[in-house]
Amino acid sequence: MAKPEKVTAVAEIAERFRESHAAVVTEYRGLSVPALMELRRALGSDVTYSIAKNTLVKRAAAEAGVEGLDDLFVGPTAIAFVRGEAVDAAKAIKKFSKDHKSLVIKGGYLDGATLSVDEVEKFADLESRDVLLAKLAGAMKGNLTKAAGLFNAPASQVARLGAALQDKKAAEGDAAA
Repeated sequence: MAKPEKVTAVAEIAERFRESHAAVVTEYRGLSVPALMELRRALGSDVTYSIAKNTLVKRAAAEAGVEGLDDLFVGPTAIAFVRGEAVDAAKAIKKFSKDHKSLVIKGGYLDGATLSVDEVEKFADLESRDVLLAKLAGAMKGNLTKAAGLFNAPASQVARLGAALQDKKAAEGDAAA
């Protein structure tokens, strides 16, 4: 029979899996408590960085319907549950792991798909959502400006042709007089 503390811990972890749309699994062996606190601050308020026993995390993941992560739960494991911007969280973890070699990225989970270490690092190299949206808006504005110029071209050509005809008639009238 399971202990009530373990049942509660599994339920809490399963709820975190359900609430978050992304998770990054790391190994924290060798990190000090102040370093872990620094990492938690770097991750921000939309990310919960939790350390739990692997057996409890495996049960919670299965209970939450998250599959494909069981191989990652070996050794001292901590999980960053991301409720906000997943790119920002991946960037913070990657940057922290460069500064602190003790933190090792094992893999991750994003909207139903399991991510390898390489995929998490590529994901961290992406620009944030706001920057990508700004680039998209700029590209769309540029294309709209080109389209407006293209639609105005025939009208401006007709206006120039009319002005040229008027100038020609005025010149012919001056020559005849």
